[in-house]
Amino acid sequence: MARIILGREEFRRKVLGCWIGKNVGGTLGTPYECQKGVLSLSFYDPVPTEPLPNDDLDLQLVWLKMLEDRGHDVTVDDFAEYWMKYLSAYPWNEYGFCARNLERGLKPPVSGWFENYYVDEMGSPIRSEIWACLCPADPQRAAALAWMDSAMDHAGGEGTWGEMFWAAVESAAFVESDPLTLIEIGLAMIPPSSDISRVIREAIWCRASGQTWAEARERVVTIFGNNQPCNAIQNHGFTIIGWLYGEDFGDKLCKAVNCSYDTDCTGATLGSVLGIIGGVESIPEKWIAPIGHGIVLHRFTGKFDSPKTVEELTDRTIALAESYVAGVSPDVAFGAATALPPDMLGLLSRTSLAYAASARDVRAATVRTGDATISLHYNGDPVLRPALSREIDITAEYQGQPSPVSDVTVGAPAGWVVTQTGTSRFSVTAPSFDKAVKLTVAAVVAGTQRSAKFTVLSPGEATGYAAAKGVPSCPKCGGRIGACICE
Repeated sequence: MARIILGREEFRRKVLGCWIGKNVGGTLGTPYECQKGVLSLSFYDPVPTEPLPNDDLDLQLVWLKMLEDRGHDVTVDDFAEYWMKYLSAYPWNEYGFCARNLERGLKPPVSGWFENYYVDEMGSPIRSEIWACLCPADPQRAAALAWMDSAMDHAGGEGTWGEMFWAAVESAAFVESDPLTLIEIGLAMIPPSSDISRVIREAIWCRASGQTWAEARERVVTIFGNNQPCNAIQNHGFTIIGWLYGEDFGDKLCKAVNCSYDTDCTGATLGSVLGIIGGVESIPEKWIAPIGHGIVLHRFTGKFDSPKTVEELTDRTIALAESYVAGVSPDVAFGAATALPPDMLGLLSRTSLAYAASARDVRAATVRTGDATISLHYNGDPVLRPALSREIDITAEYQGQPSPVSDVTVGAPAGWVVTQTGTSRFSVTAPSFDKAVKLTVAAVVAGTQRSAKFTVLSPGEATGYAAAKGVPSCPKCGGRIGACICE
């Protein structure tokens, strides 16, 4: 099967377009975030003098750092480590609950859904570009990495499907430009029954059926609207409406943002998509000139050697992409000039890696141990009620692939009853307890003895959390209590 060859100079123009488009769209929309009335923007208002800080970009800069430090073989455990190093001050919605769960000892993907009302929000769909740039012209692989990212704070929710969709769309956009073809590729990676899929298909139907922009926006709000302005479902409809109804780069961004709600996210994502498709040369200078080429971090983002300009970000992204494509992407390569095989759309439409990722058990906590991972499947909440037995399962991966386990044991505190009922299945019964407990799992994986610890909460530590309410934040700096930047 012929490979997709990506010309290095063209790839650089597209990556640079991605990051500049991200800054442009995010800056356009940020002043209007969470408004619900129809807007009438045709340009920045107010006109900025630099890009506005945006978590849409900042979280991806942390993943850039993680990938530079850890290489190709990252796991959800690596994401958790870097989240707590550099992102733990963010208190907002799903971000705050991710950090709260990680501090309680819960590992991803359990950290992403347990007592987290906000799994259907925009926090992970806005982090898709790094995976597209890392896996250009390899949508299924980009979508699989997006699943891993979203497991931190959106596991099992619509936010996961949104990030997988956009990662695939943006990956394919390095070699394909037709919007409907790109959208079809993205939709193939996610469940057709998901509301993200449904709202995107509705926006396509509106455009094909002759509905006006205003009518399409009204249908999305009426049928899919949510009181939470950052809910991912309605905002995906708005982004697609802007893309399909807009006449040029600026008009597409403005139409998406003018739908209102999570405007920085819809603008930033669409700006990235358009920047990849057309390269940096397709972004009119009038949109770039007010914000320049700098990167302005949000105050809640921890300090590290983050890129200072979009050019530096582009160069570091390309270095990672070169290494990643050479190491794990068999059907894509870099060369002097782009060359596309006749069966390119067939290659772009493969879904097996995305499907395998989305089939992973979100009720299983995962811990890295050397070049392997061990997962404990809670088969329910990460909570044990006294005197009620719970069956748990142990699985493992070695170098990113499922691996058999042997000689498995589960260690528990004195007074707990642990009975092995299968090769890697155990029944666990706890006495009364009031503080989190660690279960120690030991197993042979790929011929090596490994061990990992997993947290079990008592019923008193998991009494629920009010829906649509965030974690406590500092009244002075606004950061999450416990990771306050005042301190």
